[in-house]
Amino acid sequence: MHFQPVRLTAALMTGVACAALATPASAQSETDAVAEIDESEDVIVVTARRREERLIDVPVAVSAFSGEALEERGALDITDIAQAVPNVTLEASRATNSTLSAFIRGIGQQDPVSGFEQGVGIYLDDVYLNRPQAAVLDIYDVERIEVLRGPQGTLYGRNTIGGAVKYVTKRLPLEPSFKARATYGTYDQAEGVVTASVPMGDMVRVGGSLARLSRGGFGDNLTTGLENYNKDIWAGRLSLEVGGYDEPGFIRLQGDYTKDKSLPRGGTRLIPGLASGAPILDDVFDTRGALNDPEQDVESYGISLHAEMELSDALTLRSISAWRKDDSYTPIDFDALPVVDLDVPGAYLNEQLSQEFQLLWDDGGALSGLLGFYYLDAKADTLFDVRIFTTFPGLTAYTQAEVDTETYAIFGDFTFDFTDQLSLSLGGRYTWDERSASILRQNYLGGGSPIFGGAGVPFGGPSTDFDGSREFKKFTPRASISFMPTPDHNIYASYSKGFKGGGFDPRGVGANAPAAITGAPTDAEVADFLSFAPEEVDSYEVGYKGSLGILNIAAAAFYADYTDVQIPGSVACEVGGLPSFCGVVSNAGKATFKGLELEANARFGGGFGLSGSLGYIDAEYDEYITDIGGTPTDVADFRVVQNTPEFTGSLTASYDADLGSGDLYMGATVSYRSKVSQFEIPNPYLDQDGYALVDASVKWTAPGGSWSIGLYGKNLLDKEYKTSGYTFVLTDPVTGEIQNGTNGFPIPTLGPDGTLTAFYGNPRQVFATLTFEY
Repeated sequence: MHFQPVRLTAALMTGVACAALATPASAQSETDAVAEIDESEDVIVVTARRREERLIDVPVAVSAFSGEALEERGALDITDIAQAVPNVTLEASRATNSTLSAFIRGIGQQDPVSGFEQGVGIYLDDVYLNRPQAAVLDIYDVERIEVLRGPQGTLYGRNTIGGAVKYVTKRLPLEPSFKARATYGTYDQAEGVVTASVPMGDMVRVGGSLARLSRGGFGDNLTTGLENYNKDIWAGRLSLEVGGYDEPGFIRLQGDYTKDKSLPRGGTRLIPGLASGAPILDDVFDTRGALNDPEQDVESYGISLHAEMELSDALTLRSISAWRKDDSYTPIDFDALPVVDLDVPGAYLNEQLSQEFQLLWDDGGALSGLLGFYYLDAKADTLFDVRIFTTFPGLTAYTQAEVDTETYAIFGDFTFDFTDQLSLSLGGRYTWDERSASILRQNYLGGGSPIFGGAGVPFGGPSTDFDGSREFKKFTPRASISFMPTPDHNIYASYSKGFKGGGFDPRGVGANAPAAITGAPTDAEVADFLSFAPEEVDSYEVGYKGSLGILNIAAAAFYADYTDVQIPGSVACEVGGLPSFCGVVSNAGKATFKGLELEANARFGGGFGLSGSLGYIDAEYDEYITDIGGTPTDVADFRVVQNTPEFTGSLTASYDADLGSGDLYMGATVSYRSKVSQFEIPNPYLDQDGYALVDASVKWTAPGGSWSIGLYGKNLLDKEYKTSGYTFVLTDPVTGEIQNGTNGFPIPTLGPDGTLTAFYGNPRQVFATLTFEY
């Protein structure tokens, strides 16, 4: 069924955009709209049931990458696209292989424990992933990946305050199909993906994919002998589709499964062991952390049902139902030493059920739009030890935190075309969020908690034994106006309000809550101490999209007022007179983000092309209130916005030509990110200076596309760059300046050896891929 209900809205328009501005390509969307190149204008054209609309018509900052473009770039997982999208950071979280840290235009969340909602929404085939675990999605059988910048919520799914990343898998074709891909490369990279489908009559199709993705380690664990930074994944998808294409209805039942048995990802120390004298290692991909219990194991799976029915020529009903579950068991050795200085065995157990309805209107006239309903019931259970045996023999601070989220929302977005040139879109969303928490913190002796194999001898009473809930409600509007003086030029302005509910810090220590009277704090005081407030953003954007002959441009300027910013962190503290590990969450106050973005591509004669992106953001705190010695203090002058480089950019040069009756593609990309801070407090050890990465690829496709061979190089200059880290050293409470001891090294705050540990991006990789398809 061909369908395109809303002419000027981000979710549906980008749902049919199947190529980045940098790399146009053919594709097929889940709503059967087709993105293709209009040879006469050399721009992306969206063909829907009743109208043709181009990506140039969309008044929203959007980047989209087709599956073909991702293959040409040699993209391995979802984090690779951040190199080509302005003001976006996508990284594997510290000490994990598959947990995602995502930031767009300065807004995001890098804390993966339960209780903290993500600032950037990740969608798998229109299903919102409530937790960041298992969200570093590998790229196989992908139709496209889209990045929407700015608050989302009036068009689909969950409200997200920073933006959304949508991973869309391929629809099953009408004819039998088979595709096999094999890859081999450096570090013993060996991958195989098999995709097949078959029609079961005129209306029914069955198909799926099986993927084996593996790679040896970039380094070694010098204590355990295990490889470090390896990859060991089995994954698969299975789909049943009924109808679609030219039929008035469509149903897609889909299941997916991923098993990640990659070994623990250990960091490298940036300072010597202050007590043990352990030196800094020569290879940044080596580690000495001895913790390997529990063994690393990540399992994620889910099932979804996507259904559409054309109720009339103008009205369509869409339903998206989904259930998902993921379990992650991981050993995190913060101090990266054999001693149990700061070792954290952990488990993240997540489950969610969601339902979305959309009623879409398009009668071919001036008004089009949608009304929607969204429901999510999600449970996130985080369990972990913090073992600090060098501080006190056998001492473990155990945390078990189940934080449940139940949310309802109604939303709508309508567009009115005053003329062929002038359009107005108005949308809004009302969200009800309820966050319920059950948090237990208990000190143990005897080698750890019983959950993680220790003797589990309680040491004192629980420092937190809390059950509570909070409700958060908010209306968030959106408006945009678009003026197209000619069909090839679009000037637009938009406003949107973003909202993210509050919650409870699972690592907070209720016993440390300030009591109104002498004695233990009351339940209400503990609830106030552990909870944090919602955050909001008012986002303004003006932009231009144009086709200037061989050159296509999308430019945007944005401004955002960000209030009650949620900033979680982990610090050394005292619990019952003993050193321990505590969570600290600040609703920091106010921040202002303003910036510019440019995406462009040019196609020259002879098969030559240039494409690129440029992002600039001025992100700073206007107010950052923190408690220093019992006194609220504004430290905004000494804080920065984390994971947000001032400049991001990329440039790709490409060449397409006929060669031996086949098609040859060659491309080279340089991407750049300026200096970035991992945390709000600048840290000269962990902060990464500006750097550039160089990638290149060559691909030859046989006549008819029956097979192809490609050679790819990633990070060809072998640049070393930090992506994340841990720090437990003494800093000045106002300026954040690291305090050094008499030995010239930072003073540790937890454990005698000190913790300053970094994780690095992938080194140089070269691999070849052979693909067969019919």
